[in-house]
Amino acid sequence: MKIRRTNGEIIFGVVNTIFMVVMAFVTLYPLWHVLMASISIPTRIMAHRGLLFAPLGLSDEAYVQVFKHPLLVRSYLNTVFYVVVGTAVNMIMTFHGAYVLSRRNVYFKKHIMIMITITMFVSGGLVPNYLLVSDLGMLNTPWAILLPGAIGTYNMVMMRTYFQGIPYELEESARIDGATDIRILYQIILPVSTPIIAVIALYYGVGHWNSWFNAMIYLTDRNLFPIQLVLREILIQGSMDALEDTAINSSWKAVEETLKYATIIVATVPILCVYPFLQKYFDKGVLVGALKG
Repeated sequence: MKIRRTNGEIIFGVVNTIFMVVMAFVTLYPLWHVLMASISIPTRIMAHRGLLFAPLGLSDEAYVQVFKHPLLVRSYLNTVFYVVVGTAVNMIMTFHGAYVLSRRNVYFKKHIMIMITITMFVSGGLVPNYLLVSDLGMLNTPWAILLPGAIGTYNMVMMRTYFQGIPYELEESARIDGATDIRILYQIILPVSTPIIAVIALYYGVGHWNSWFNAMIYLTDRNLFPIQLVLREILIQGSMDALEDTAINSSWKAVEETLKYATIIVATVPILCVYPFLQKYFDKGVLVGALKG
C-alpha cells in the first residue's frame, strides 16, 4: 500500500535533502581540495586561486619528497608507534579501572568515582605537569607521550557504564564455577563488550594520531617527533627547518606548496581508512555506554 505524502512532508524532504547535500559538500570539499592540490603540478597550484575540483596537471613530486625525506618518514613511524603502544596502554588501564568501578562489592565506590570525576574538570596545569614529567625522568622519551594521558576519565566512565549493563547473572554463575575476577574480566566481560571496546579504542587511537602538543612540550629530540608536529611546523610556522638538511633551492621552492598538501594527506588517510571498519559499533557502543545505568 502506497502512502501519500502531504505537501508539507514533501517540502520538508526536499529542504532536508538540500541541507544534507550542502553539509556533505562543506565537510568533504576541504579534503578533496587538499587531495587535488597534492597531485597537481607545483608551479600551477602556486598560481591558482579559488576552488579546486580537479588536479592542475598530474605530479607525484610532492609524495616523492614526503616519503624520501628521513625526518618525515621517521615522524610517521613514530606516530604509528605512539598510536599502537599508546592505545594498548590506554585500553589496559581503562578496562581494568572500569571493571573495578562497575562491581557491586567495591568499598567506597561512590567516593572514588567522585574523585575521579573531579579530574575531568580540574587539573594541575601545564607547569606542574611538566615538572612531574621532568622529575620522573621521562623528558625526551616516548614515555612522556604515552604515560601522562594513559587513561581518559570520560572513556573509563563510559566503559564502566557499559559493564554495569551486562547481566550480573553471567558473573554470578562464573563465580559459582570458581572463576576469579581476572578470568571474569577477560573471558566473560570483554568478549561481550566488543562495541564499547571498539569505540574507546578508536577514540584513543585518533587522539594519539592527532596529538602534537605534548610532543612539542616534552620532546626536543627531533627523531622522536610525531608526524603532526612536523606537519605543524610546515603549515603554521611556514618553516622548512622542519626538513633539516634540505637545501632551499629553486626546485624545492616549486614543490614546497604541494608538499604541505601531500603531508596532510599522508597524515590523514590512515585514520580515515580505519574508521569505516569500526563505524558499525558506534551506535551501540556509544549510546549504551552513555545511557545505561
